[in-house]
Amino acid sequence: MGVFSALTTAVTGMQAQSYALENISGNIANSRTAGFKRVDTSFSDLVPDSALNRQIAGSVASYSRATNTIQGDLNATRIDTNAAINGDGFFVVDQRQSGVGASTQFANSNLYTRRGDFDFDADGYLVNGAGYYLKGQKIDPVTGQIIGSQPDVLRITKDQFPAKATTQIEYSANIPAYPKTNQANTATPGSELLNAGTGFGTNPGVTPGGTGTVVGSDLTLFLNRSIPGGSVTVYDTLGKATSVELRWAKISNAAAGPPAVADTWNLFIAENTGATGATVAYRNVNTNVTFDNTGKMTFPASGNITIPPMTIGGNAISPATAPISIVTNGTSLTQNGDTSGQIDARSIRQNGYTAGTLDRVSISNEGQVIGTFSNGQVVALAQIAVARFNAGNALKRLDGGAFEETIESGAPIVGLGTAALIGGNVEQSNTDIADEFSKMIVTQQAYSANTKVISTAQEMLRDVFNIIR
Repeated sequence: MGVFSALTTAVTGMQAQSYALENISGNIANSRTAGFKRVDTSFSDLVPDSALNRQIAGSVASYSRATNTIQGDLNATRIDTNAAINGDGFFVVDQRQSGVGASTQFANSNLYTRRGDFDFDADGYLVNGAGYYLKGQKIDPVTGQIIGSQPDVLRITKDQFPAKATTQIEYSANIPAYPKTNQANTATPGSELLNAGTGFGTNPGVTPGGTGTVVGSDLTLFLNRSIPGGSVTVYDTLGKATSVELRWAKISNAAAGPPAVADTWNLFIAENTGATGATVAYRNVNTNVTFDNTGKMTFPASGNITIPPMTIGGNAISPATAPISIVTNGTSLTQNGDTSGQIDARSIRQNGYTAGTLDRVSISNEGQVIGTFSNGQVVALAQIAVARFNAGNALKRLDGGAFEETIESGAPIVGLGTAALIGGNVEQSNTDIADEFSKMIVTQQAYSANTKVISTAQEMLRDVFNIIR
């Protein structure tokens, strides 16, 4: 070993520090790039093989050290389609090759990125700022089931969300033990009942004892002997809305003795409130609803009351093929004392809706693309594909903050794991400007020191040449 070896070693030192400076410059340049992962530099000594007592420090080689698994700060963007992974994992993305719209051709390869500034393009694809297209699995908006088993490029279109016919009305209310109808008089026992006093021209009670209907000629009498139970809008298969008005009438009191064994009520639904003569105004649901002395509903035992087929305002509701059930679960409909004597309808909800169009899209913590429609429905449209790796730092870097799988990284593990997606946020670069400038100063000093070694070696060589003069 000699002066020439010292020169060679100094040159490798300069090359290694130049390589480090290149990484530092790239980190600083991308300090504002979304999802960027800085590249650090590691150094390794290269020692020539020699006798134990002749070993020297040797030269140096520089290598890149990835920081793919080090998370950057999350920045709120207020853009609903932006997303950041809080924890381990990468978005699965693809690259466009050719075509437009539904005929767009993709590379059909899985790439991975932490850059989540996704937004819709003109064709409904979610693409980030580097031009990578988000992949995932579609979700059936009606059944909520994931479609397919492999992630594909997601395309969210503004197709109309189909209408759903009402099949259930969730009814939660308290019926007063003593209804204060227009005809009720506490001094006259039984005056609060439907059949008190003058009888109906047509018996509105349940069949077969009654007709199960209130006709127009009996409408005023019926209204005076019943109390309103609330109203709800229901929908048919085409999304046509119909208002359903409920009205309750008490049939008998348990204290009246046989044949009455419990407080009994009948529920009526308005069919034509402007009816006259023999035209049907209200229709009985044809079920005796009973309560025990604690106010608990005892019949129907299932807690469900089925609305019979009927026509309201020209719209047919509750067809025999798909009847509408009033669901109380046996506990949400009670008969307790109430000084007002009126029904306290705490909640009336139904499960139908009209057709709607997509208004906005957001991303949930579970990685679902959530669509909000003009008909008020909020449904999951897709599941974003997220992959994790046992050796995330061994992924190969590509342009635009993307990575591809390598043998060293291992196969992707699909799923969020313990991570969560934060909608309306984007992960920033994990570069720390202050740290990079500190490393730059150290790198510059190390480079200058190596140049000093070369200058010293040059002087030593000049002295050697002067010996022979």
